[in-house]
Amino acid sequence: MIAPFPDSGLYAITDSSRWSGRKLVRAVDQCIDGGAKVLQFREKTREPDIALVRELLKLCRSHRVPFIINDDIDLALRVNADGVHLGRRDGDVVQARQRLGAGAIVGISCYDLPGRALQAERDGANYVAFGAFFPSSTKPSATPVDHDILKRISLRVPVVAIGGITPDNGNQLLEAGANLLAVIKGIFGQDDPRKAAENYRQLFEPSNGCRKSHPP
Repeated sequence: MIAPFPDSGLYAITDSSRWSGRKLVRAVDQCIDGGAKVLQFREKTREPDIALVRELLKLCRSHRVPFIINDDIDLALRVNADGVHLGRRDGDVVQARQRLGAGAIVGISCYDLPGRALQAERDGANYVAFGAFFPSSTKPSATPVDHDILKRISLRVPVVAIGGITPDNGNQLLEAGANLLAVIKGIFGQDDPRKAAENYRQLFEPSNGCRKSHPP
């Protein structure tokens, strides 16, 4: 059963450069325990281990955390993932829905393009992502995005911010209008993924005063 995409929270994205195999499973388990609301499997350097992907899916399902595949509709279909996240060269919402089904979660990278986000929403995307908002070691050549894009855009789906986000600068994006913060190195580049996730989770606590909800 597909877990619903959350309105807000920490969106964790795996990094196999430091954690792989069973170590990655343990790191993901710790990350979810620390407060991650979504888990995206991202593999850019090697062929994905299908058994590992299915194990991560099983783990996420047991915690009711959506499990999203990065950039690969075929892989998402093969393992029956909860959904897929697509960049500009990876297909579109219509293609993903045709192959994964009407109930699948489909997210779209929108970079610094409000028009792309509006079109994705019209096509039925479950969420859109903007970034990079800060310098990112994962994508050092990414186009810098101004925080004001989060203030200007008006959408009915959750907005994910990505790119160099830390517990120290994440508040700026939540105050500007982001609903979720997507993090790679800030979690999976750390020695303790649980503690790292907890540090981000605190940004979404009511006492922090920055939690946002997308319009009804």
